[in-house]
Amino acid sequence: MRFMLMHRVQEDDPASWEPNAELIERMNGFIDKLTANGALLTGDGVQKAGSVVRRRGTAVTSIDGPFAEAKEVVGGFLMVNAKDLAEATALAEEYITCFAGVEEMSVEVRQLVEAEDIEPYLNK
Repeated sequence: MRFMLMHRVQEDDPASWEPNAELIERMNGFIDKLTANGALLTGDGVQKAGSVVRRRGTAVTSIDGPFAEAKEVVGGFLMVNAKDLAEATALAEEYITCFAGVEEMSVEVRQLVEAEDIEPYLNK
């Protein structure tokens, strides 16, 4: 099964956006481990600035970030293979330890939708 591990950080915490050498070394070690055991599909950090496109009814609007209404924003993600949610959560628990020095953050673990998950809805 494929899972996305999205790490969320405080938008106003400089440590979240300016990685130090130790964080990079820990992250590279974790990525190497995931690659070696075949679990890593892809992953990246994201830039602080961005935009949000929102639809309310038929109105579509977009705003530039950073996102004033959000305190915690996505700082990056990994997509991994895991046998189940418990294994993906264990990877997330290890992933979050790479960020020692970041005061407050979370990692959201979400299973990706596969083609077989959608098939029952196609024949309705």
